[in-house]
Amino acid sequence: MKTEREDIIFHALLLIHIPVACLFTAVSAQSDSSSSVVVAGYNVSAPAGSRVLLQCVSGRMVWTRDQVRDRQRVVHWDMYRARPDYAMERVVDMFSAGDQRIYNSYNLGRVGLSQTAFKDGNFSLVIKDVTMNDRGLYSCNLHHLYCHLYETVRVQLNVTKSRRKEQRFWDGQKAVYVVLLGSTVVLPCINRRNVWTDWSNEEEDQQVVHWDRQSAGVRHDRADRLVDLYASGEQRSYGPLFLQRKMNISNQAFSEGDFSLAISDLQPTDQGKYSCHLHHHYCGLHERREFHVTVDLPVIQPTLPAKALPSEDKDTTKAESPRVINVILPDQRHHFLLPLGYVLTSFLLLAFIILIIILITRRRRTKEYTPQVSIRSSRSQSSSEEFEMDIAEMNVCCREERRFDYKNNLLKEKVHMNSQPKVIDLDKGETTREKRK
Repeated sequence: MKTEREDIIFHALLLIHIPVACLFTAVSAQSDSSSSVVVAGYNVSAPAGSRVLLQCVSGRMVWTRDQVRDRQRVVHWDMYRARPDYAMERVVDMFSAGDQRIYNSYNLGRVGLSQTAFKDGNFSLVIKDVTMNDRGLYSCNLHHLYCHLYETVRVQLNVTKSRRKEQRFWDGQKAVYVVLLGSTVVLPCINRRNVWTDWSNEEEDQQVVHWDRQSAGVRHDRADRLVDLYASGEQRSYGPLFLQRKMNISNQAFSEGDFSLAISDLQPTDQGKYSCHLHHHYCGLHERREFHVTVDLPVIQPTLPAKALPSEDKDTTKAESPRVINVILPDQRHHFLLPLGYVLTSFLLLAFIILIIILITRRRRTKEYTPQVSIRSSRSQSSSEEFEMDIAEMNVCCREERRFDYKNNLLKEKVHMNSQPKVIDLDKGETTREKRK
């Protein structure tokens, strides 16, 4: 009962998953067809009057015109055996025309694909009477050689003898099927994209390349159309006649994959934003490459006067044409002074910065040394004043000492005079004595 419930739940989930996947692919296809994806952007600059080539190359848009169209789409199932030789084995091939090729005679009549696989997108592998030899890792490989699409789906198949062990689960990388020995199993490989199911008899209408030119402020879907090119070889040009003549694409564009736009006699009115749109509706390819074109001043080369070759039979009757020397002056006469002015201003700015640094350092040094000088000067002034005062006092003292010495000398002389002994004449003394007597 449990296994039957699980099978019912699995089939219900599968039935729900298929329409959701179909709806998602349809919505994605519509979104892809309505808008293109920008894959590259370029800035192109060229002088006026020259010829510019806007390169737009894509290998996926190469038109081979292969008449064997059933060989372009193919699906093949491979099996990897883990034992005993660890080898990859091809099981079956199927092309879009419905032809199948079985590689092992043992699988004839019991392994195959649905004949309507390329119409309904169901490439599931059906294996009848499963044996132990069928165990391994299966891979469903879908190839669309023309559209360069390659997809792979992997399924692990295990075989058991017990009905209780039958189950289907996802191990995180691939689907794992555990089936009963001798039963029939369907290994799923479903891809319902239109690229695998649709095929138009007029495939040349499915591929188209067109160039647009956008003005400022205009969206790319409202740009002016320049050139259309179809895979059938039809080319359409739009706009005035002179514009159609100066813009074109090579007729071998789809055979070489080069859809570059050549613009001759480039003028300032031709500058703008150009876009190359590549559409392959059958393959689901919608790409856009953008080019920003700017036109510079024309390159003018000075014309030198033609030198006449020396000839002896020169006709002197003909009037000699005046020789004209074209002197071309540049539009910007200060084209040399501008870089010189930049250099001079940079040097002056550097010198000004160095001068400011020197002034700042000197000012700092003067601030550091000025207080000490003032102290010393004050001290020196005070010391000089004291010194002057001492000299004056010494002078006064010297004068007083001189005066005192002079007085002392006078006193000494008086004392000396008074202290000298008197010489007495004996004769006179006797006479005087006698007279006194």
